Amino acid sequence: MTTRVACLGDSLTRAQLSVDYLELLERRRPPRDVRLARFGVNGDFAHNLLRRLDAVVADPPEVITVLIGTNDARASLAGYPVEQVMKRKRLPERPSAGWFQQCLGAVVARLRAETDARIGLLSLPVLGQQLDGPAARASLAYSRLIAEVAAAETVACLPLHERQTEELRRADAPPVAYREATPAAGVGVLLQRAVLRRGLDTISRRRGLLLTIDHIHQNSRGAARIAEVIDTGLLTRGG
Repeated sequence: MTTRVACLGDSLTRAQLSVDYLELLERRRPPRDVRLARFGVNGDFAHNLLRRLDAVVADPPEVITVLIGTNDARASLAGYPVEQVMKRKRLPERPSAGWFQQCLGAVVARLRAETDARIGLLSLPVLGQQLDGPAARASLAYSRLIAEVAAAETVACLPLHERQTEELRRADAPPVAYREATPAAGVGVLLQRAVLRRGLDTISRRRGLLLTIDHIHQNSRGAARIAEVIDTGLLTRGG
């Protein structure tokens, strides 16, 4: 029997600027074992995800994964254009850790109330490549908030941040300084792909990055960890 899986998230799930972890997840499963539905919107915060759950609960799947919070965490960093993003994403209040946790809790509460799905919250991908830097520390702090929501709502917490941290340490990745991704930088990546025919992994390698294209969006290695934690932590165990 085919298991229907809804993957909720932001640009990492939309996969325009990241390697597609849904495709990698499907490859890990036997043929026709899963049918994946993509619910990813670029730039979304937990608040935005909360407001677009109707399409998910209208046709409830058997499994739901939630990968959200990277933009909430980025908003806590110096240099992030909070005011611009608040207008663009129509946020009713300034992003904060407390508001993120409140919105994520509401997401899970609605999914639990209106579906019978197995639900897994992923901790965040590591921001940047300096584990002692502000960006990586922010992704760790928000990952801990995600774990608290998962425990309170009694749903699975899938250890993506932990796996990526282990990989960065094991590979002794060079400490490339974090740079906040901008819309112009995203266009630059798309142009490199379209004009120069460079793949995302090539762009990543040229920048000295192990798991990401631009400290945020995932290359094949980073996306593989997302697929892995969903498969081993939710699909295989839940099946």
